[in-house]
Amino acid sequence: MTQRVVLVTGGTGGIGTSICRELAAIGHKVVANYFPADQQQAEEWLQQQREDYAEVYIAPADVTDYDSCAQMVKQIEADIGPVDILVNCAGITRDKTLKRMEPDQWNAVINTNLNSAFNVTQQVVSGMMDRGFGRIINISSVNGQKGQFGQANYSAAKAGLHGFTMAVAQETAAKGVTVNTVSPGYIETAMTQAMPQPVLDAIVGAVPMGRMGKPEEIAFAVAWLADERNAYTTGANIPVNGGLFISA
Repeated sequence: MTQRVVLVTGGTGGIGTSICRELAAIGHKVVANYFPADQQQAEEWLQQQREDYAEVYIAPADVTDYDSCAQMVKQIEADIGPVDILVNCAGITRDKTLKRMEPDQWNAVINTNLNSAFNVTQQVVSGMMDRGFGRIINISSVNGQKGQFGQANYSAAKAGLHGFTMAVAQETAAKGVTVNTVSPGYIETAMTQAMPQPVLDAIVGAVPMGRMGKPEEIAFAVAWLADERNAYTTGANIPVNGGLFISA
């Protein structure tokens, strides 16, 4: 296996951490992006990861800001090397029914969950194509496939993310760059575990497997898509949702 440089946006979050660890475990140099205001938490996160993996790094950037993303990638290239594998994992929620949703709540989610994919991907895609290798993996959601009450902003952003995948996959396929989506269902993270128990019970009750997913199960799907041997899968949406949503 060739050692690659990996950038994971939102890499210090629950799913992001598992993705970073999975890709570090198989020998890659992994850079976790974090929001600049969270520097102290990011440094603590890095210390924890370094106990197991020497080549894990952190990089600050506001993924909603194009220039911030450009500076981040420039710094990564100077310090570590060109980005070969990009995982667009940054995401937030601002749940409200449409009639009660404020413009700021709509815009925050669209900017963080969708516009960020453009802001970061454009910084690395040309280099990937020039080198003849690249893996771009966008973390969407089951709610981008089926929609969800109270999540018009989130569902729109996550659905848009796969539209982005399908278009860019066609633009890069001839140059050895694959672009795919992973759409998790409900996953055990600090955020979901903070939900009231009746809500958790209702979620699990709707999942045919009868449980939430584990972050490591998302990370495994990402690692499979990132593998250099997986060169013929592009434009796909890989569902990891325990059977919550099944489509042809």
